[in-house]
Amino acid sequence: MSEAAGSEAAGGDAARGFAIARTVTSNAGRTYYLASRLLPARRRRAVHALYAFARIVDDAVDGERPAPAAADRVDLLEAGLAAALAGSPAPDLLRGDDADILAALAEAVHDNGIGVDTFEAFIRSMRMDIPGTDVFRNRYRTFDELADYTCGSAGVIGLQLVPILGADTALADGAALLGEAFQLTNFLRDVAEDLRRDRIYLPLDELAAFGVDEASLHTDLARGSASRPLRRAVAHLIAVNRDQYRRATPFVARLPGASRPAITAAARSYGDILRVIEETGHDVVAARAVVPTRTRIGHAIAALPTAVPAPSRVIRTR
Repeated sequence: MSEAAGSEAAGGDAARGFAIARTVTSNAGRTYYLASRLLPARRRRAVHALYAFARIVDDAVDGERPAPAAADRVDLLEAGLAAALAGSPAPDLLRGDDADILAALAEAVHDNGIGVDTFEAFIRSMRMDIPGTDVFRNRYRTFDELADYTCGSAGVIGLQLVPILGADTALADGAALLGEAFQLTNFLRDVAEDLRRDRIYLPLDELAAFGVDEASLHTDLARGSASRPLRRAVAHLIAVNRDQYRRATPFVARLPGASRPAITAAARSYGDILRVIEETGHDVVAARAVVPTRTRIGHAIAALPTAVPAPSRVIRTR
């Protein structure tokens, strides 16, 4: 019996899990879902499985349950993944959709040779968001400190995608950099939402250079609009973020032809969030920046290889 088949026998239905993962991705990760549609089917479903797992863990952390319950939920999902990867019975409390998603993820991991240690790093970063855990942290002074979080929350996602995309392992650093670029874009877009959860992901030293501190952030949140100092800080951090995308460009360019359009589309759509923030005058408090669906579809179309026209028929005359 194969390892993947063993995971199904242990209580999870991988085929159903892939179908659920596709729905989760289409509902919650619209940019990723649209980009994934440019991938071959086998690679696409592996991306969906990765996204669905990340989503259910993230929802456990960001949901309404108290911190101890959130930590227990993350522990259960981690144990369930370990069981699925080993082809062992799922934990007693893990049933239904969760078990099926984990079975699908285990199959994707085995089929693509994804490093299991990347999931350990991801889970650790998720625990950093849960009050009461040994690694909890909700403030970061510098980009170096923030990297301790983003390496696991985003960088390893890029590493997981390298084998799925059929890319050379030499591209791992570029993949991790692009994942962290996506994460910083998220942080810039979600300043207000994160602050309501008592989290500040933008490095405090970077904010302080523009006269922004925690008290002023809360004042802006209460007022419902960003102050001039915060807008200036956001403009600076957008420049930092754009430099991350620029440095990740060679990674995207060196992807196999079958995978390059999907990642190109995702990078363009995520990078476009920065343009939307700029169009609001860098006000990341008043509203959450959203790239319209038609724009994201345009990015996907633009990422497709240019069709080579068929040679025209030559009509010879005597």
